[in-house]
Amino acid sequence: MVPKAVRFDRYGGIDVLQVVEVERPTPGSGQVLVQVKAAGINPGEAAIRQGIMAQRWPATFPSGQGSDLAGIVAEIGEGVETFTVGEEVIGFTNNRASQAEFVVVDATHLIYRPPGVSWETAGALFVAGTTAYAAVRAVSLREGETVAISGAAGGVGSIAVQLARHRGAKVIGLASADHHQWLSDHGVIPLAYGEGVSERMRDVAGGSLDAFIDTFGADYVDRALALAVRPERINTIINFEAIEKYGVKSEGNANGASAAVLAELARLIDRGDLEIPIAHVYPLASVQAAYRELEQRHALGKIVLAP
Repeated sequence: MVPKAVRFDRYGGIDVLQVVEVERPTPGSGQVLVQVKAAGINPGEAAIRQGIMAQRWPATFPSGQGSDLAGIVAEIGEGVETFTVGEEVIGFTNNRASQAEFVVVDATHLIYRPPGVSWETAGALFVAGTTAYAAVRAVSLREGETVAISGAAGGVGSIAVQLARHRGAKVIGLASADHHQWLSDHGVIPLAYGEGVSERMRDVAGGSLDAFIDTFGADYVDRALALAVRPERINTIINFEAIEKYGVKSEGNANGASAAVLAELARLIDRGDLEIPIAHVYPLASVQAAYRELEQRHALGKIVLAP
């Protein structure tokens, strides 16, 4: 059978996404061909496709999509000694190519899939997981401190709240009411968005916050500053204007992107110390439906494609 992959040949809405037949990729020196079992989707990919990030991260058409992946080694290139055909792996590509049946990956961007990490979780892990890891590290949490996280039930936020809890912090999670039970079950104090949210954060924190992680955008950096959180202890992955205006941090995927961080997150999942909530799994052919759900910004955790 001829392999298939997601492609778009112009900037635009969800309708520009197509699943097309492509040539089977061939791994070069130091590379591995992976038959993809699961590939996560992410808001940044939607922004690139829409052209919102054209100046920062331009697309070259026809463009593929996706960084996250998990699958089975199908072929190895020259010089690869760390993996063999048939082994199960988790990894990432920087070539916007993982939303496909086969993808070529640098061997240094792969780790073995632990037995306690499902395919869906493995395929959804890289972008959200490493972004959350870097964001939590950026605000330098210490045991007993209080941090608030906006978008706390989203792909990045749902991981960040757990990593912050592992550091011994008191975590306030801003999310819609539908996801409050999940947050409570994970040791997080849930708060709803809306009028009076800053006052509610202050009350729950007992007067002041020590740190703030913004995965939602809007005016949450301004709210954090108004609550006397120092700029160096605020991290946003979405509000680029606030980064320039206030000097807050912006550490995310680029700061955590490594096989070592990916392996650390996979170990936490394997031993039951970290959960990656999976909202829905779509077949590759339903990529448009998957992004339609993603862009509504209501899902708990991650949405995954299963080629």
